[in-house]
Amino acid sequence: MTTPAAPSSNPSASSHEKLLPAEKRNRKRGTGSLAILLVSPAAAVLGLVAGYPILAAFRESLFAAQSGLDSSGFVQDGERFAGLDHYLDIFRGQAGERFWNAFANTTMFTFTTVLVEVLLGIAMALVMHKVVRGRGIVRASILVPWAIPTVVSALLWQWIFQADGVANAVLGHEILWTTDGIASQLAVIVADTWKTAPFVALLVLAGLQLIPAEVYEAARVDGASAWQQFTRLTMPLIRPVLLVAVLFRLLDALRMFDLPYVLVGAHKNSVETLSMLAYDEAANTRYGPAAAYSVVLFFYVAAVAFVFVRILGAEVFSTESASKQKTPREEERRITTGATA
Repeated sequence: MTTPAAPSSNPSASSHEKLLPAEKRNRKRGTGSLAILLVSPAAAVLGLVAGYPILAAFRESLFAAQSGLDSSGFVQDGERFAGLDHYLDIFRGQAGERFWNAFANTTMFTFTTVLVEVLLGIAMALVMHKVVRGRGIVRASILVPWAIPTVVSALLWQWIFQADGVANAVLGHEILWTTDGIASQLAVIVADTWKTAPFVALLVLAGLQLIPAEVYEAARVDGASAWQQFTRLTMPLIRPVLLVAVLFRLLDALRMFDLPYVLVGAHKNSVETLSMLAYDEAANTRYGPAAAYSVVLFFYVAAVAFVFVRILGAEVFSTESASKQKTPREEERRITTGATA
C-alpha cells in the first residue's frame, strides 16, 4: 500500500509555476518595447536621411516634364505620369548602349580595384604590424593617401598622367592616359588603388593587433612555417575584419564618380560609370531619367551587398555562427596539430 501524497502546504506554488510562462512573455514584450523605444530615434533619422531620398527618387522616376501646347492651344507646364517609360528607355536604343557601357565600367572598376586593394592592403598591414623602428612614420606615410580628398588625389594623378608627366617620363613612352581607351581605365584603377588601399590596410591592421603573440610563438615551437602561420592562422583570424573591409569598399566603388570625372572627364565611354551617367542626365535637367538611373544603381548596390553578406559574410554577420567561431587558442591547437602531422 502506498501513502497518498500530502496536499501541498503552499497552494500558491503551483499557481506561481503556471504563471511563469506568462511572466516570461510579459518580460519579453517589455524588453521588445524598450528596444523599439531606444532604436526609434536612430531609425527616424535614418529614414529621414536615407529613406526619404530613395522614395523621392523613385517617385521622380515615374514622372516626366511636359512642355509645349496641348490640343486646345494652351501651354503645358509641369509634369505628367510616365510610369515605367524611363526604366524601359534605359535598356533600349542609344540610351541602352550607354547604360550597358556604364554598367560594365562600374562592375569592372569595382571588382578590379577591390581585388588589388585587398592584396595591397594585407601586405601594407603586415608591414605596419611587423615594423619596430619608425613604426609611427611608416604608418603615417601609408595612411596619407587615404586622408587626401578624392578630388585632390584625382588632380594629382592627372598631373602625373599628363603627356609630359612623370608616368611617361618613367616609362619612356608617350601614352595618352587621360583621353580615352584602356589607358584611361588603367589610370583610374591605379589612382583609386593608391587612394583607398590604405583604408583596407587600416582595418586589417586592427585585426592583426587583436591576435595574441602567444599564438604565433606556440605555432613556431610546434614547427609551423611562416607560410603556414599566415595561411592557417593569420588569415582565418582576420577574416571577419577583412570581410567588413571588402564590403565597405564594394559599396564605395560601385558609386564611383569623382575620381574618373576629374581625372579623365565626362562623356568618355571607357570610364563613364552609372553615377556619372545619372549626374549627366540631371545636369541636363532630365530629372526623370536621372532618377531612374539612380534607382537602378541603388538596387544594384543593394543586390551586391545582399549576395556578399548572404554568401561570403554569413559567418561574420550571423550571431549563431559567431558563437561557433574558434577561439585563437583552438585555432592555434588545430594548426599546430596539422603542422606536426
